[in-house]
Amino acid sequence: MEKSNNTGKLIGALLLGTAIGGVLGILFAPNSGSRTRRNFSRKSDDLVDVLDEKFKDFLEDFKNEVDAVKTKAGELVEKGMKLRN
Repeated sequence: MEKSNNTGKLIGALLLGTAIGGVLGILFAPNSGSRTRRNFSRKSDDLVDVLDEKFKDFLEDFKNEVDAVKTKAGELVEKGMKLRN
């Protein structure tokens, strides 16, 4: 479960870093407005791709954790049934 918490922190840090970088980039941009908007759009698309990949990784990790809990629960139920008999 700790791994999913780390993934959440990573995504949060990524978003914060992207936002700060975007604002600083716009403030200090030597390009024209249309070029800056085009670059910003491209960077936004890249961010969406990164977040999509991180979310898929998070879901895969979550699924693995759920499967591990199901397996452990099944083992505990079996032990309980053996002790009961």
